Amino acid sequence: MKKQILTAIVISVFTVACTKSTTKTEEVENADGSVTTTTTTVTETPTTVDTAKINNAKEDVKAKVDAAGNKIDDAAQKAKDKIDATADKTKQDLHKAGQDIKTEANKVGQDAKEAAKKGASKVEEAAKKVKEDLSK
Repeated sequence: MKKQILTAIVISVFTVACTKSTTKTEEVENADGSVTTTTTTVTETPTTVDTAKINNAKEDVKAKVDAAGNKIDDAAQKAKDKIDATADKTKQDLHKAGQDIKTEANKVGQDAKEAAKKGASKVEEAAKKVKEDLSK
């Protein structure tokens, strides 16, 4: 759509630029000796349009529009690549954090098991002492 608009603008500019305008000034001496000056502007629009100039201009505009489009595409691709890289890094960081949490949770679980074993053995020892004391 942009290409068509730009092409239409270029064609209209060249059409206007191809218009030829001439100014004629005439001085006429009247019978009483005074001089009358008449200025006439004649505008001629050629019946033929220089298609070579228009085609060259059209190609220039097309090349510039294509170059601008390519720059936009390149910038969009770079932005996408940066976003993808950031997303991948974030995913890796989250995965590592999850692994770290799992490792720490396992350590806490092991510590809790050890504490439970020690507590249970102390309870058993205390129960044995109470049993011995009662049997005496």
